[in-house]
Amino acid sequence: LQAKNDLLITTKPSLSVTEDIIDRFHSFKSQIQFRFTITSLDNGLLSFWEPNAPSFEERLQSLIYAYERNFKTSVSVEPYLDYDPSKLIHVVLPYVTESIWLGPMNYIPQNGVFNELRQQYTEIRRRYEINRLKQIFESLKECPKLRFKDSMTIKLNASCY
Repeated sequence: LQAKNDLLITTKPSLSVTEDIIDRFHSFKSQIQFRFTITSLDNGLLSFWEPNAPSFEERLQSLIYAYERNFKTSVSVEPYLDYDPSKLIHVVLPYVTESIWLGPMNYIPQNGVFNELRQQYTEIRRRYEINRLKQIFESLKECPKLRFKDSMTIKLNASCY
């Protein structure tokens, strides 16, 4: 940072760690951007797909904390876990100064899944069916800060052929 480099911090944020980084590096805030991974509003989904990671509320508090201290902020919603990610996008949008990245889960195993977990895997696959991806894209494409990950746009483009 003293050499004038820019720093992108990408994390599933813990509020205490976010506070510590901001306290220590406040004088470099123009060079630092936080990209917080917030993939769902639903703590049940978060705990299943991201075990031991912070709750939605803690991630949102971290985003707000950084935003209120004038740091550059962005959010990664990849993979999005909610059936309708637009609700999450609208919750975080007021606290994002840069961009929001949205994308599907890249690989969902079909083999070797324990029977008691099959329902969660089946449900998550439904979120990424091509017609659902098209609906999400159409409903959110006008959001100026939203960027669609290549993994989503490639699937959409491939479905056109």
